[in-house]
Amino acid sequence: MGQLSEKFKSYRLPQKFMEAGVYPYFREILGRQGTEVEMGGHKVLMFGSNAYTGLVGDNRICEAAKAAIDKYGTGCAGSRFLNGTLDIHVKLEKDLAEFVHKDEALCFSTGFSVNAGVIAMVCGREDYIICDDRDHASIVDGRRLSFAKQLKYKHNDMEDLENILKKLPYEAVKLIVVDGVFSMEGDLANLPAIVELKHKYNCSIMVDEAHGLGVFGKNGRGVCDHFGLTDEVDLIMGTFSKSLASIGGFIAGDWDTINFLRHSARTYIFSASNTPAATAAAQKALDILKEEPEIIEKLWDVTNYALKRFKEEGFEIGDTESPIIPLYVRDVDKTFLITALAFERGVFINPVVPPACAPTDTLVRYALMATHTKEQVDRSVEILKQIFVEQGVIK
Repeated sequence: MGQLSEKFKSYRLPQKFMEAGVYPYFREILGRQGTEVEMGGHKVLMFGSNAYTGLVGDNRICEAAKAAIDKYGTGCAGSRFLNGTLDIHVKLEKDLAEFVHKDEALCFSTGFSVNAGVIAMVCGREDYIICDDRDHASIVDGRRLSFAKQLKYKHNDMEDLENILKKLPYEAVKLIVVDGVFSMEGDLANLPAIVELKHKYNCSIMVDEAHGLGVFGKNGRGVCDHFGLTDEVDLIMGTFSKSLASIGGFIAGDWDTINFLRHSARTYIFSASNTPAATAAAQKALDILKEEPEIIEKLWDVTNYALKRFKEEGFEIGDTESPIIPLYVRDVDKTFLITALAFERGVFINPVVPPACAPTDTLVRYALMATHTKEQVDRSVEILKQIFVEQGVIK
């Protein structure tokens, strides 16, 4: 047995849940994702997706991806820095910059690599990175890769953030990095208060709009637009893998910062460029968002309905203000069991357990798409209410 096998031979936590029949991961979907999918030999209502706009599987986007393959092939065989830049990459970057009202944008192959590459590069040894303690793992890894001094403040606690900032040198570069929408709990960053602190303590701000793009703001421009604070935010990050029905991500900001990142961000210049199909799919989804504001209206109509229904039925849903609705369980084993029972009865949801949260904060994550119907919401709420009552989580 080798060293690594020896090291990990006792890691059997997944097997514990497999043996109990409640293992919830890597479940296979047969066919396109939509509000209802075929999995495990039966159809289930899909409330575990990040496709807020419901555009995943849209025929117009599929056709755009197919056309890109016909014209450009299946890959670029190199990085954007060298031989991998296509004209459609450049167009998408220009359109994204215009969409989020910034000078320039830079597209990466994944959203994770945006945060990992950008945060690591923009702050150096004499600088400071300050993060919300519930920021996404990609933000955490980005700051870990940086040589900057790293600090965390309690989730959305502006007093704690200010206590940190007041101790730092006024002239030093201080980057506050925050999720616009927190991906598990569904609440929003207190961006207005963060902007006030930016001016008071001479800071910069980077907002991760992964779960805000296609959800908040005019035509889905994000949380920064929602608060009317786009000009106050120095860097806006977004992904294609959620509302834009593809894979990839981008960073947008002023010309000088993007010029630096274009020639310095390691996850950009040392990664193969995004595929033609993925790029064309994201472009088409962006075009649809700009042309069809009713998509956002439908999303919020069904979201507000679902929020109302869960509150009526006595679920604990925390401070969510988004299509992400946390249904708190506050017990690890019950969280896995509820996820499995819901799947058996026709509802796909995602368990959120440590290390994604504290053991006392476990939940199942229920997320809406613009294509969900109120009837589907009612059916899922009825099933989940029955399960939560059976397990003694709610009365």
